[in-house]
Amino acid sequence: ATQMMESMITNPVPTRAEVFDVANAVLDGTDAVMLSGETAAGKFPVKVVKAMAETALGAEKHPMMRQSSYRVDRTFDLVDESIAMSAMYAANHVSGVTAIICLTESGITPLLASRLSSILPIFAISPHVATCRRMALYRGVIPIYYDVMAGESDLWAKAIELVAERGALEVGDRVAITCGDLHGKGGSTNTLKILEYKG
Repeated sequence: ATQMMESMITNPVPTRAEVFDVANAVLDGTDAVMLSGETAAGKFPVKVVKAMAETALGAEKHPMMRQSSYRVDRTFDLVDESIAMSAMYAANHVSGVTAIICLTESGITPLLASRLSSILPIFAISPHVATCRRMALYRGVIPIYYDVMAGESDLWAKAIELVAERGALEVGDRVAITCGDLHGKGGSTNTLKILEYKG
C-alpha cells in the first residue's frame, strides 16, 4: 500500500488510524512500507518519514514480534529453507544470540529467514551488488557488500567482524551464521554455526 499517512500531505501529524495501519502492516509481516504523495507533494516530507519510521520501529519492538507461529510439521524441498528455519529457531531459542548472519550469493537464505518472526537483525553478506540491493527490501535484513574470497582463511571470523564494525555486537554476544560449501554458487547453503564474538 502507498500513501499510508495521506493526511500528512497537509497536516504535520498522522491520524491515529494511519499510525495503526502502519503498525499493523509491520506486525502482519510486511517487508516494506512506502510513502508517495506525502513526500513528493506534501508540506511535511521530513516529518512524515520520521513518523513512519518511529511507528515501524515501535511495532518491531512489540513482544508479539518475538513469537513465532512457524512450526516444523512439514518437510522442506530445499536445504536452504531448512537451514534458514533452523537458524531462526536457534537464534530465537539459544541464549545470547543477538544476530543472524547469512553469507549468501543469491539472497535466498536471508529471504527465507526473513519470513519467520523475529526481532533479531539478519545481516546478509554478499559479494554481489545486485543481491545486496534486492535484499534491502527483505524484512529485517541488513545487506552488507563484501567481496568474499573463496580462499579466505577464516570466513566465519570475517563475517562476525563485518557485523561488529557496524556496532551490532558486543563482546560475548553469540551469532547464528549460515553459509554454503560451494563459494560462488547460489542455492548451496548447507551449514549453520553458533559462534561467540570475542572482540
